[in-house]
Amino acid sequence: MRESSYKSYDELPLFLNAETTAKLLGISISGMYELMHEKGFPVLKIGTRLVVPREKFREWVEQNVGK
Repeated sequence: MRESSYKSYDELPLFLNAETTAKLLGISISGMYELMHEKGFPVLKIGTRLVVPREKFREWVEQNVGK
């Protein structure tokens, strides 16, 4: 898996797609889609697309570090 080129949360787009989010977490794209369907994961469904709001993703990461 390719490493993310982003150095801080502020560089991220406002909404993250599954591929970008998977790279940030260092997981596979299929693993990311599984996570996007988990209760409590901050995902928005826009039409058929699943996107993750940058700020909600940041909050989720901070709440789930060490679990």
